[in-house]
Amino acid sequence: MPHPQPFLPTRFGVFLAPYHRHDHDPALQLRRDLDLVAHLDRLGFDEAWIGEHHSAGYEIIASPEVFIAAAAERTRRIRLGTGVNSLPYHQPLILADRICQLDQQTRGRAMLGVGPGQLPSDAFMMGVDPMRQRAMMAESLDAIVRLLRGETVTATTDWFTLDEARLQLGPYRGRELEIAVASAVSPTGARLAGRYGAGLLSLAAADPAGYATLGTNWAAHEEACRESGHTPDRSAWRLVTPVHLAETREQALKEAEFGTGDLVAYVEALSGARLDGCATPAEAVARWSGEGLPTFGRAVIGNPEDAVERIRQLADKTGGFGTFLILQLDIGDPAATRRSLELFAERVVPRLTGTADARQASLAWAGRNSERFIGAMRQATAEAVARGGEVRGGEFRGGEVRGGEVR
Repeated sequence: MPHPQPFLPTRFGVFLAPYHRHDHDPALQLRRDLDLVAHLDRLGFDEAWIGEHHSAGYEIIASPEVFIAAAAERTRRIRLGTGVNSLPYHQPLILADRICQLDQQTRGRAMLGVGPGQLPSDAFMMGVDPMRQRAMMAESLDAIVRLLRGETVTATTDWFTLDEARLQLGPYRGRELEIAVASAVSPTGARLAGRYGAGLLSLAAADPAGYATLGTNWAAHEEACRESGHTPDRSAWRLVTPVHLAETREQALKEAEFGTGDLVAYVEALSGARLDGCATPAEAVARWSGEGLPTFGRAVIGNPEDAVERIRQLADKTGGFGTFLILQLDIGDPAATRRSLELFAERVVPRLTGTADARQASLAWAGRNSERFIGAMRQATAEAVARGGEVRGGEFRGGEVRGGEVR
């Protein structure tokens, strides 16, 4: 059931895995990603989350920390998060150490996103049992949270050991480093986030199955928060959805033909099966904006009003959340992608945050009273003309100034 009084997000950002064609130059693609984050900073976006992947050729950032360090030098205010660090692939002390160094270098703009790992091929190469990944994430997160709090940690599991481990660098100026736990369809991530009072990062909000479980996952999060003595905080809840905007819906759909076929090919390569209804780029776009695609869910491909409507739907479904993240994909060409983000910042954010309301109200007020205002102006002009420009009492009358009176 929809929440009776949902609230809309007040922060906006991008989730950059990234997904790039495997037959293009990776150095150029990474440079373009860095330029994109700088563009987001100029547009006033609040956050950018950078992924970690090690196989399959499309998601080419292996170390979000390295990317974030470079992006931080090109930006001023945007916050930068790991989206996400796959905890079973890292020794907890080493990862916590790197994140604290990153937070120091960015002067408090770093965020830690965590998850179990998305691609089975990554886990396979490292000999990580996919059946153990969620349990390993929980074991690692427990150690990382304690380390970030400044505790000395001794712990032994079947895959890591900590012996009086402590951090020599904590978060920037002793602040609490923000942590967000990835959640898809199962409630595992939601419960883990609640156990440690962390934020919730709903990566599958655009997927029909993920969308259907948003409410139950939040309920699981709330329950885990209460059991652990934490207060559930909807403002720390982030939802992720693919978006591509243009001036008109027709233009956006046409622009999306540029990259949608590549994303379909990626999904088909991972699954080993052909997708129905995607024989041409136009058909693939229609399916993606309709019933959706595996992995990527249902995209918003249209005009700014379409994005506003989808975000309002998500707020109604969830009861309210704090941050909306665009799943940034190569849907349009680079120029169209940048314009899409500009349209989001220019036309979507003000509608959701109310930052343009006062201006619209002022214009409406002026319009309602136009007859009175214009009538008074015309009357004053007519009287001035009748007097030949003469005005007394400190008003303009034409001529020269004498003794504080204009003559």
